[in-house]
Amino acid sequence: MARGFQGFPQGKNVNNMMKQVQKLQKQMEEMQENLKEQEFEANAGGGAIKAVVNGSKELVRVEIDPDVVDPDDVDMLQDLVVAAVNEALRTAEEKTNNEMGKLTGGLNIPGL
Repeated sequence: MARGFQGFPQGKNVNNMMKQVQKLQKQMEEMQENLKEQEFEANAGGGAIKAVVNGSKELVRVEIDPDVVDPDDVDMLQDLVVAAVNEALRTAEEKTNNEMGKLTGGLNIPGL
């Protein structure tokens, strides 16, 4: 087999590799579009606060049970909202990483 620059294969092997890279890129784009449409939710305070994020890791909505709104304890409410949002974001990140891992076969490709 002919070797090119720094030992990289040339010819047919490079063409096959490029086709595989293009296929992977298309699959990744499709996966990212699908994830953008998905919503991930998390609760805090025993379900008193619900945060929903999308696959783009954007906060879509926050639902607050009116029973937990205590004007004398705004700090607790704020903490619960932060906890719910962060957990929803972690869920979205985990799902994204799992889906990406399926496509890349566990390869450690920088930037992906």
